[in-house]
Amino acid sequence: MAETETESRFRVGYALLPKKRESFIQDSLVALAASRGVDLVRIDAERPLVDQGPFDCVLHKLYGEDWRCQLEEFAARSPNAVILDSPHAIERLHNRISMLQVVSELRIESQSESFGIPNQIVIYDKETLFDKHAWASLKFPVIAKPLVADGSAKSHKMALVFNHDGLNKLKPPIVLQEFVNHGGVIFKVYVVGEYVKCVKRKSLPDVSEEKLGSLEGCLSFSQVSNLTTHEKNDDKYYRLMHLEDTEMPPQSFITEIARGLRRAMNLNLFNFDVIRDARNGHRYLVIDINYFPGYAKMPNYEPVLTDFFCELAQKSGKDLAKCSGEDDSEKSEFDVRTVQSCDKEVRKIVSNTCGSDGDDGGLPVSPHSSLAQCVENP
Repeated sequence: MAETETESRFRVGYALLPKKRESFIQDSLVALAASRGVDLVRIDAERPLVDQGPFDCVLHKLYGEDWRCQLEEFAARSPNAVILDSPHAIERLHNRISMLQVVSELRIESQSESFGIPNQIVIYDKETLFDKHAWASLKFPVIAKPLVADGSAKSHKMALVFNHDGLNKLKPPIVLQEFVNHGGVIFKVYVVGEYVKCVKRKSLPDVSEEKLGSLEGCLSFSQVSNLTTHEKNDDKYYRLMHLEDTEMPPQSFITEIARGLRRAMNLNLFNFDVIRDARNGHRYLVIDINYFPGYAKMPNYEPVLTDFFCELAQKSGKDLAKCSGEDDSEKSEFDVRTVQSCDKEVRKIVSNTCGSDGDDGGLPVSPHSSLAQCVENP
């Protein structure tokens, strides 16, 4: 490729684990990006980053001190390159307590809606786990989540705990988050720079006071579907909920939360999970935030990400004619300057964990799981 042609293109080096690479780097994304002047180039994790490239942008989801040092060295040698995102900013989301503190710090005005986070506490040892005084602020049922949220399979092992007997299966350090009935629907909000997309998905079913009295111990998330009665399988349960008719959160409200989180966390690529409190239809709770989620599950993710890369290219001074949108045949249906918001997309989760590729958090439930013992966090 001629030097002038190379200079007129925007090279995005991506450093991703194999599973993430397989789900995100689809041929459709690579082709669309290339047609708009953006080249997606795989970074070889076995070689020093500074020996590869040149890159105008590094897109990554790798962790560890060695990788952090490589990014720092790369940034020092290529000060104009964009790093998505800063390891320091990402680190905040690795702790389930610190990740939600940022939500409490947001100040967003709304005449009718309010938002916050569920009551939660962190348990570092078994002694505190069985200390009932530590539970003064929480009501059963509670969700038990590993304190560390690093995208690993272990970090996605969660359980719904119905009473103190269920604590025996848990292994600290963990976060205990009060379960809030939310009509069996979760709203997943994807953020790509200024772009915001909200979709609704099935979640854990509500737990009534009557049902809670007959439940004991705990259930892993893959088993919670059995909370529904034997007369109704889960598919019928969700059809009765009329999921497709579930009202979406106000567009402007969700967009303002997304913008606030982006500014506060200094991140460009993340999603957050929101539920609507069944006791108050205008009260919303943010329950999880994930860095670089499974964007391939987001509708039309290819033009959204391509538009974002093009915007970065333009900000960096790259003259990409096809990114300007002058060619209608290449122009995406999305405008990077326009914040897209909630739609009535209905998604169906069929995973036994918090995301099929280990990226998304939330409260999904497998429609056809079998009842078994609560699995201890390894």
